[in-house]
Amino acid sequence: MMEYITGTRVFQIEEPAVVTLGKFDGRHRGHKKLLQRMLEIKKETGYKTAVFTFDMSPGTLVNGVLQKVITTNLERKNNLERVGIDYLVEYPFTKETARMEPEEFVKRILVGQMNARTIVVGTDCSFGYKGAGDAALLEKLKNQYGYELIVIPKEQDEHRDISSTYVREQLDLGNMEKANELLGEPYAIHGEVVHGNHIGGAILGFPTANILPPPEKHLPVFGVYVSRVYVDGTYYGGITNIGRKPTVEGISPVGAETYIFGINQDIYGKTIEVQLLHFIRPERKFEGLEQLKEQIGKDRELGLEYLKNLPGTEITQLQ
Repeated sequence: MMEYITGTRVFQIEEPAVVTLGKFDGRHRGHKKLLQRMLEIKKETGYKTAVFTFDMSPGTLVNGVLQKVITTNLERKNNLERVGIDYLVEYPFTKETARMEPEEFVKRILVGQMNARTIVVGTDCSFGYKGAGDAALLEKLKNQYGYELIVIPKEQDEHRDISSTYVREQLDLGNMEKANELLGEPYAIHGEVVHGNHIGGAILGFPTANILPPPEKHLPVFGVYVSRVYVDGTYYGGITNIGRKPTVEGISPVGAETYIFGINQDIYGKTIEVQLLHFIRPERKFEGLEQLKEQIGKDRELGLEYLKNLPGTEITQLQ
């Protein structure tokens, strides 16, 4: 089990560690390359693997505007735990933290509290006051503070660096195939299934699972998607609407509402993972519930056809 250190600046990793730092927003292919190198070093040296990140996007505090993220703190934690990381430090980002000089950050946190014997970073890493710390500074300080430095080149796609910004651009276009290619895995929304307006099963004949992403979650363009849903260790096929359900009267919060193929259990209160695979159509307002019901039926058939012809996607339930 990964040790999750959050909400405190007081901690100490006792074992020697291979350490990295960053937002890990999206855990895209560049992140995976870096994490894989850490796991290789662990195997070679016996060091623990440790990731340092902040509890919020620094821009939220510095600019005073909520910064959207591809992966929420919960999703990032789940992702890194699955990979096999030993420690995740989610450090409180405050005005005091923002003013910390880069060398002080290396000395006090990376070497002191994280116990870094090896530091692994990308070429574009930045840290400390105004992001002044970089890979060159880590190289300069490595002999003084007794760590080894490994700098991982940026992963590229069509001569462009793979980054969270690149992924967000594709999400905004609804281009899930490209976004997922950059991520190296399906874009996902994790959340607890909550009660909705209860018209899905009772009125439309299509029972759905509703999850409400937090406000900082960067969602793709509103619309209907083919999805894969992870519930209690099983993957199901699904159709997911991202948006506000404009046909239904009243004001609905932005959410992810999913019709799950072949599920026959009560999942209210459970945390599920909805992975978006393919954009079917934009969200739109229908003239009434009957027209909406007809369209959902069409979406369902399109989704089934897409999933049946999709190679290499593990789905246990698809009916």
